[in-house]
Amino acid sequence: MKYILILSAAAVLLAVAPLEKDDGYRGIWYYNQPSKDEFVYKYSGGFATYPQQQSPIAVYSKAANKTFFCYGGTVKGKQELLHMVSYYDHGTAQVPRPRILLDKKTEDAHDNPVMSIDEAGYVWIFSNSHGTSRPSFIYRGTKPYSIDEFDLMWQGNFSYGHPWRIPGTGFLFLHTRYENGGRSLFWMTSPDGAKWDQPQKLARVDLGHYQITAQQGARVASAFNYHPVPTGLNARTNLYYLETGDMGRTWKTADGRTVAPPLTRADSPALVHDYKGEGLLVYLKTVQFDAAGHPVILYLTSKGYESGPKNDPRTWRTARWTGKSWEIRDVTRSDHNYDFGSLYIEPGGVWRVIAPTEPGPQAYCTGGEMVMWLSRDQGKTWTRVKQLTRNSPRNHTYARKPVNAHPDFYALWADGDAKKPSESFLYFTNQSGSRVWRLPGVMRDEFAKPE
Repeated sequence: MKYILILSAAAVLLAVAPLEKDDGYRGIWYYNQPSKDEFVYKYSGGFATYPQQQSPIAVYSKAANKTFFCYGGTVKGKQELLHMVSYYDHGTAQVPRPRILLDKKTEDAHDNPVMSIDEAGYVWIFSNSHGTSRPSFIYRGTKPYSIDEFDLMWQGNFSYGHPWRIPGTGFLFLHTRYENGGRSLFWMTSPDGAKWDQPQKLARVDLGHYQITAQQGARVASAFNYHPVPTGLNARTNLYYLETGDMGRTWKTADGRTVAPPLTRADSPALVHDYKGEGLLVYLKTVQFDAAGHPVILYLTSKGYESGPKNDPRTWRTARWTGKSWEIRDVTRSDHNYDFGSLYIEPGGVWRVIAPTEPGPQAYCTGGEMVMWLSRDQGKTWTRVKQLTRNSPRNHTYARKPVNAHPDFYALWADGDAKKPSESFLYFTNQSGSRVWRLPGVMRDEFAKPE
């Protein structure tokens, strides 16, 4: 990969010469924390679309009629993370050879990238880092709706990025910074993606937080848990919510109360529900806005962090702001804390969840078989309408929702053996769940139709 020094009126940039094209779609396999039992790891598997605490990884562009996406690929024959960029062309029903933006020189899937598309059609890639030992990068495509060449716009350090482009204003970038032995939530803004203001702290209670986010126009929401002392992230609990409608100048709770960041107390006004008092852990999934503009949070609760049946039940729940209070309802159950799915709130009042809630070939491990659930009464009752995968050789993991999701490319995920290193393929499904496609693992031509 060649880098060319370019002098610009705005900044000194590094242009990445035309990106190398890979010969197929291969996801990164990753594990965390060996458990020394039959389940092998705390979590593991095909993690091309991991983790949940950063987003988005896919964006549909109506102007281009393409769904652009990024993911964690791997060097052929190794477990070494590549930041990959590609798209699905809805007009031709084809994908190109994926582009290799960056070799991150690590096997850590926490470094997976996220993306955005600005009003002019430029594709932005935010290259995360897990902690402070590796640099992070922000890239912009050199041409609208193109993935062939990128400029390096910024270099520094951030983890778990959430870049939201506010039309006519710029970027509001929510992210995490590792400091003082934990994870603090921050945000920073930029009018153009090249010059960024100083990061400002949103929350730091005890050993920190994980967050999920969503955007609706100028509004950006953050739902987060916290990591209490002394255990930290393996004791993650509680559910919190804040939002901003003015690029972070003010932050408010769901009932409109203004909160002065950073939050430093577990009993802050942002608290949605006290799960610590119930002895339950909280694993965040997705947050969305309903037709009334009220936030809805999808998450899972369990009794402990270890894999296996001893920490059942693992209950999927929604917390919906009614305009007066938080209404919490159950969705279903699954067999692992890191089973991840996406919530869709659609016109007409349909709520849809795509998630690996059916046990897979590696039971009580990360992921499983993908299932589609529907609710037509704001989460009061749910119907299991389709099982999207079955008789799979490997667990399916981390079904992610594209921004402005097109009905033909509605969720993107990967598979992988959850008990040992394996190959990993990428998949997507349509809105109805009538078909599932696999992105081609080997490509002989420039373009190919998914299988």
